[in-house]
Amino acid sequence: MRILVVEDEQILRQQLCDFFATKGFAVDAAGTGKEGVYLANEYPVDIAIIDIGLPDFSGIELIKQLRQQNNALPVLLLTARNRWQDKVEGLEAGADDYLVKPFHYEELMARINALLRRAQGNAHPVLNFANIKLDTLSQEVTVDDNKIELTAFEYKVLEYLMFHQGEVVSKSVLTEHIYNEDFDRDSNVIEVFIGRLRKKLDPEGITKPIETLRGRGYRIPLPDDVML
Repeated sequence: MRILVVEDEQILRQQLCDFFATKGFAVDAAGTGKEGVYLANEYPVDIAIIDIGLPDFSGIELIKQLRQQNNALPVLLLTARNRWQDKVEGLEAGADDYLVKPFHYEELMARINALLRRAQGNAHPVLNFANIKLDTLSQEVTVDDNKIELTAFEYKVLEYLMFHQGEVVSKSVLTEHIYNEDFDRDSNVIEVFIGRLRKKLDPEGITKPIETLRGRGYRIPLPDDVML
């Protein structure tokens, strides 16, 4: 998943970037509203964290601009203010949730996961396909309740496909959503990750969790399409 952090406090911005990087996110960061609007519209961002107090214009104004431009990405508003009016104004501008500073990173992560699930129509933190379960909170994957060890990038690929179950996802889209911009990206590596995932998740070739659609990409079928 790709997250955008818009925060003018350099130390906090770096802390947030480092935190989400450890959680497997590809991270883009901005220190101004103008830069935040640009990154949100130019890059395939899955979710954004926007501080209310930015140096050029407010986070609320940034959200308004995004919504006016029909950018519907989930937004969590960060605020150091306890005035309920600010929270209401942020939500009415188009924010999906808010969090007051200082905050616990565990709560921040829980809210981010909830927004990502909601955006894809998933109310529960555990995503399922046949005998495979992916827990978005613990980032654990099990097959028949047995934990499967995945590398960070294998997990990223599987998580993105699980969040977009039933959709055809191209190699280029996967590449954009799991790698940072400054990473030396090679879309052919996606084929390697897919091959490894198939061996780990379905060594006997029974459930076939990841389909290849030649020339189009990969897909995890919807539950109703599974034939066992």
